[in-house]
Amino acid sequence: MKRTPSPADSTIKAYFELTKPSITLLILISTALGFFLGMDGMVNPIKFLITLMGSGLVSSGSGALNHYAEQDLDKLMNRTKSRPIPSGLISSNNAFIFGIFLTLLGTIILYLWVNELTAILALSTAILYLFVYTPLKRLTWLNTSIGAIPGAMPPLGGWVAATGQLDPEAWILFAILFLWQHPHFYAIAFMCKEDYARANFQMLPVLEKDGKRTNRQIIWHSLLLIPVSVMPSYIGILGIKYFWGALILGLGYFISGFPLVKNYSLENAKLLLKVSVIYLPALFILIIVDKLI
Repeated sequence: MKRTPSPADSTIKAYFELTKPSITLLILISTALGFFLGMDGMVNPIKFLITLMGSGLVSSGSGALNHYAEQDLDKLMNRTKSRPIPSGLISSNNAFIFGIFLTLLGTIILYLWVNELTAILALSTAILYLFVYTPLKRLTWLNTSIGAIPGAMPPLGGWVAATGQLDPEAWILFAILFLWQHPHFYAIAFMCKEDYARANFQMLPVLEKDGKRTNRQIIWHSLLLIPVSVMPSYIGILGIKYFWGALILGLGYFISGFPLVKNYSLENAKLLLKVSVIYLPALFILIIVDKLI
């Protein structure tokens, strides 16, 4: 999820903003759910907290390094020109050091106190985000799909932290997040297309005026999300309450894309974004309720 933050008015708030808190929160929640499902509801509290700490630090460090990498582009966009580096609250060197420190500290914590594979997954997520997705934003509209890969990896890390291995069931969680991101980020790209054009970001809504390809991407990803999201019930890791809840949520998410198909407007993009923001936490709550009740 993305937000347009208010300009930081202190150094402490600026450093906090470097960590991309809304993205880090989503990563922590999806990591926690991967851990919860991997442990089959029997959570080891110490290992759980260490996993969240390490994952949160890696995510925060990656966010700071992304600020560093895109500082010149951030100056060009209205929604990012007040970020800590463009605004002058934090120097680019300090942001870089801060990001490297957090990323390495989080990786070391995961390696020493969780397991090696979790540390590798967390560091791989950061590398894909910084060195693959970030530069691709100026090269190809496929950056959205490629960026959805690191965006969907946190529940894998949570599952591996709990079980010590990467089981096939974990990939269903990955697929749910991967598919969910496409309508979500295409809606954001449409809403911010003028800013993205200033920075020469090759987002699909920037490259086309009629929205036909954008709408196709939204519809088919949200449609495919429906059967994928109910798969945990098919394989037995979640029950019937989750099945019906996930089915209803999936249909709602799918239907919310059709107003944009009919009328390619800012208002309908906002509607899709609102539904996407409701969908994911609602699905996460369903998982917890299904497991505990």
